[in-house]
Amino acid sequence: MNVNNFRFTLGGKEFVPIVIGGMGVNISTSELALSAERLGGIGHISDAEVMQVCDQIFGTTYTSDKRQRYASNFNNPDKSSVQFDLEQLAEAQKRFVDYTMSRKTGNGAIFMNCMEKLTMNNSAATLKVRLEAALNAGIDGITLAAGLNLRTLDLISDHERFRDVKLGIIISSVRALSIFLKRAIRLERLPDYIVVEGPLAGGHLGFSLDDWQSQSLQTIVAETIAFLKKENLDIPVIPAGGIFTGTDAVEYLQMGASAVQVATRFTIAQESGLPDKVKQHYINAQPEDVEVNTASTTGYPMRMLKQSPTLQYGIKPNCEGLGYLLDNSGKCPYIDDYYQALESRDPAEGRFVVKNHTCLCTGMARYDCWTCGQTVSRLKETTNRLPDGTWQLPTAEEIFNDYLLSENHSISKPAIEKEQ
Repeated sequence: MNVNNFRFTLGGKEFVPIVIGGMGVNISTSELALSAERLGGIGHISDAEVMQVCDQIFGTTYTSDKRQRYASNFNNPDKSSVQFDLEQLAEAQKRFVDYTMSRKTGNGAIFMNCMEKLTMNNSAATLKVRLEAALNAGIDGITLAAGLNLRTLDLISDHERFRDVKLGIIISSVRALSIFLKRAIRLERLPDYIVVEGPLAGGHLGFSLDDWQSQSLQTIVAETIAFLKKENLDIPVIPAGGIFTGTDAVEYLQMGASAVQVATRFTIAQESGLPDKVKQHYINAQPEDVEVNTASTTGYPMRMLKQSPTLQYGIKPNCEGLGYLLDNSGKCPYIDDYYQALESRDPAEGRFVVKNHTCLCTGMARYDCWTCGQTVSRLKETTNRLPDGTWQLPTAEEIFNDYLLSENHSISKPAIEKEQ
């Protein structure tokens, strides 16, 4: 029995039941998402820092233009005046989605991961623009992430694609799901799928720092399936977090899940947006290199490698150019931490490290925040060590097909190319 024995039906269309999660900033590249789509699965792109992503891909100048527009505020701890140009934000989002959707070649789908916690100093307006621009550009589905998203559906309820596009929600408990569903039922727009993200997932976690270790993805998935059955709701459930082999996936499919969402193994794919040097750090990681900390300014615990350069940041906040995590008052915990550290530092020491929080916007933009799933230390099981000591980077197709076809927890390593 392998994953290929199952299929995932969504909106009357059949998919291979493998979903690649939306890893930002541009780790889940268009190329990575399109690999899943071409193979009949579902691939996510992420709209985290989409203007910065467009600058990387297309050579646009959204970030530098914004920085220049607010250059006079650079040394001011008060960032309340720093706002995103909503027209430029819509333009960037549409450009990125258009770019991806225009290159579809398979029978799968492209979804976008959209995080509520990207408050951008104007949370409702900026989220509405991001959602509407993605819909206008023809995205197949939107996965609502990083928050309860209680008012998110309201923002697009009058859009012509509100009932056409596939909408999903990421939850980590039945309680969170039930809260979201109350609003969805009022709007007569239930989610098309539910991603249940467990405690072993990468990046931000939907658990407290104290209780994630006592949680179990299997338990939450079973509770979610039972809850939906009790409420007579036929909504597909997609487990995520720690699903490392095809056999892991089959176990969830057999217990009633419709598909699985996977991400950590794809961080080292050739199509992943991580720099190759960082991919080598991921493969070399040991279990003790992984930590769950409170460095994120979002308030959520976050799993990452201890060696992440962002944990040693002492850089000035770059909210004028970035500022994706400024709250509606223009505040961010890193700003306070930075100026407190600046004031108390010993001038003779020169460089200093900001404690408590990191500048997540800059860390993500520079690929210095090495978020990962708990299973990252197993990546070396999935590939080959090369004569020069580095590790071979598999293609997304090789990883996808290993999930699809492997049995008995076996892992098929990529073929080593012979030297010409």
